[in-house]
Amino acid sequence: MLFDSHAHLNSEEYQSKMPLLIAAIEASDLSYVMNVGFDLPSSALAAEQAAKYPWCYAAVGVHPHDTHSMDESVLQLIKGLARKPKVKAIGEIGLDYHYENTQRDIQQYWFRKQIELALKLSMPIIIHDREANDDVLRILKEEGVLAAGKKPAVGLLMHCYSGSRELAEQYIKLGATLSIAGPVTYKNARKTVEVVEAIDLSHLLVETDSPYLTPEPFRGKRNTPVNVEYTARKVADIKGLPYEEVARITCENARRFFGIE
Repeated sequence: MLFDSHAHLNSEEYQSKMPLLIAAIEASDLSYVMNVGFDLPSSALAAEQAAKYPWCYAAVGVHPHDTHSMDESVLQLIKGLARKPKVKAIGEIGLDYHYENTQRDIQQYWFRKQIELALKLSMPIIIHDREANDDVLRILKEEGVLAAGKKPAVGLLMHCYSGSRELAEQYIKLGATLSIAGPVTYKNARKTVEVVEAIDLSHLLVETDSPYLTPEPFRGKRNTPVNVEYTARKVADIKGLPYEEVARITCENARRFFGIE
């Protein structure tokens, strides 16, 4: 029972080899894969793939890198995709100040607009936050997603969490969920290891972010959802728990978060 809570089966890198990828997933211990959009075409493909494969579900949204191409018509098309039966979240959305492929003010505007959409549809949000911790948290509070002493207005998932233990604890107090990806297996992953040590397993998911962030022992190769096993095993090692227990609990956490029966 494994749930890869964040993958990009919709990536161009996979399309020529999709039959092999699907066969590998179906021969593995994976029960579910959340296929996450990053622009309009990838969101449409994620929804299409979710309809095709019983273990696949989708999230739709526009990544901060691509918000320079957004307008109201794109937002309305994302809204239409979000209404499809196996689309379970809005994402990945957020802010990325590392590359800044899109100006910060444009990123922030469309981050807010996609949050508004999620609130209107009562759908959970998958957050991308890279070197933008303060602004992401501020906007989530200003838009009414998070408030001290209250449950989040909608489910909030911090994808591929790479922040500090202190920030993680703040998010958990506000009711968010954290997703741990392959970098937790790297030798220099001290911060993420501290987060896993500090945060109760009931608040954690595991993911691959494939085709990116391949865990050890396959680092340097293209990642696939099957490799979420290695992230789960590392979390189990850090927690001092059996791998099977971590796989089961993180799967249950993800099913509950995304509303999958």
